[in-house]
Amino acid sequence: MLSRTSVPLLLAATLSLAACSSEKPGGQPLTPVNAVAVENYAAGEGPRYSATIAPYAQVSLAFKSSGYVTKILQVHGADGKMRNADPGDWITGGQVLATVREDDYRNNVARLTASLAQANAAAQNARQDFDRDSALLAANALTQPAYDSAKAQLDSSAASVTAIQAELTEAQLALSDCSLVAPMDGWVTARNVEVGDLASSGTVGFTIVNTRQVKAVFGLPDTLLGSIHLGQPQTVSTEALAEDFQGRITMIAPQADPKARVFPVEVTIPNPKDLLKVGMVATLALGGAARPPVPVIPLSAIVSPADGSKGFAVFVITHDADRDVARQRRVEIGDTFGDRVAVLRGLALGDRVVSVGATQIQDGQPVRILP
Repeated sequence: MLSRTSVPLLLAATLSLAACSSEKPGGQPLTPVNAVAVENYAAGEGPRYSATIAPYAQVSLAFKSSGYVTKILQVHGADGKMRNADPGDWITGGQVLATVREDDYRNNVARLTASLAQANAAAQNARQDFDRDSALLAANALTQPAYDSAKAQLDSSAASVTAIQAELTEAQLALSDCSLVAPMDGWVTARNVEVGDLASSGTVGFTIVNTRQVKAVFGLPDTLLGSIHLGQPQTVSTEALAEDFQGRITMIAPQADPKARVFPVEVTIPNPKDLLKVGMVATLALGGAARPPVPVIPLSAIVSPADGSKGFAVFVITHDADRDVARQRRVEIGDTFGDRVAVLRGLALGDRVVSVGATQIQDGQPVRILP
């Protein structure tokens, strides 16, 4: 759809021929012309934008505990045999995707478990000694320094228990971190490890995406930011799929992209059947509602006014004394739609206008309408 300001450029060639049509109709054969009726045109939706389908969430799963990779999730391949999980495989939340060697971490847990048992035993003995010394001090059978020593021993043993318990908890967490666990349902988009690889802390083993919902991401100029708001319903379509998809605007960036100078906008769309794929190109029209139909005529029907003034005119076919007569009428035009132009004033639905031959006739000239 062209802007209204471009209409004069599109009509320049047509209008430049209007001055050449100065023949008089009297005594000459009727000039043959084509005529069409003014009709409504469903102008469709507002300006359309191209968007890219992106996952609702993407997670890169990295190892926290380092070690040699000993196991990778096995899935059924196309040949029915088991194989490593690869990009394109669907996984469910809670599945273990990969594991590093756990022996060192398990041994550390066992060592600290034994140390904790010893510390608890020492703390229990210190408690018994302190309770006995407290009774002796109350009976004036123990000196204050001896009591203070028993109290210090009790406090030290309790601190040792706390410290070892903290180390054990950390060791148990490190043991659990030997496994990469999927935090959600999704598709595997990348696998970066093989059995036998030495994975260090921070090595990304898998990347998965959640496509139960997807986002259509597009850029919007600042002049149109006022036409949208968060939560606004939005229809999205793709060339690859026949159906339209309904979503809502869930993000409007607070600042423009420094290179493109547009504001990123996201439309979140439910995708339970996984029809929309990451990377698909989609289109959308802001507002989602069709604009009211407008009366249109062919661009070829537009001529310059006979009096030489600015503006536009058309020849309307009237019936006079059993003859078809072309009467020039001034019109106000609007947007163009391909080879047609909207008429804002001057015509009514059903009026017949000269569509071919308008530059070869004059106001009031009888014409012959070609079938």
